Amino acid sequence: MKSQGILVVAVVLLAFIGKKEGGERPNPARDERLRKELLDRVEKDQSARKALIDLVGGSKDIGPDHPDMKKLKEIDRQNTMWLKKIVEQYGWPGKSLVGEDGAHSAWLLIQHADQDVPFQKRSLELLKAAVKQGEASPRDFAYLTDRVRIAEKKKQLYGTQFIIVEGKFKPHPIEDEENVDDRRKGIGLEPLADYLKSAEEMYLPKKHEKRE
Repeated sequence: MKSQGILVVAVVLLAFIGKKEGGERPNPARDERLRKELLDRVEKDQSARKALIDLVGGSKDIGPDHPDMKKLKEIDRQNTMWLKKIVEQYGWPGKSLVGEDGAHSAWLLIQHADQDVPFQKRSLELLKAAVKQGEASPRDFAYLTDRVRIAEKKKQLYGTQFIIVEGKFKPHPIEDEENVDDRRKGIGLEPLADYLKSAEEMYLPKKHEKRE
């Protein structure tokens, strides 16, 4: 169903790329309490999204009023409100403050702050500055760039956001698509075709198996 395809895009994409990068050693200059809070919030974020993925994979008809969808939206709302306070207090939480995995977690929370696009856009500028200072990942910046551009009805630049059409992952329209792989390579992303293939292999077979 079309609605299911839209839902899969909303919940699968960042479960695919938004994995925590754990195993870091403590750093006295870090705020470990803040780092732990970021990791805990991402764990809840991903748990809620995986629950929806399982429902869609089982051919369940999921709409905006489904309890699990409402739960996910509430988690996103609460995380956005909390992250706003953190940004006001600290600026963008980068690697020096919360470690590499904490900085990645902060990005994941803002990537899912779709209910507040102005805050996403403001955070994009902060993230851009953090990347220049070595405090954030260029890959994270690319994903948020595409997210904001799509929210503003613009073409994406890196091909990170997609929809499902007839059982295949298809990117949202891409600006200067001929050179998208050059842009992706410049920030450490695999070629677009490889990215889409990996995503399909990871998710679509499960969905089809449960339908047979």
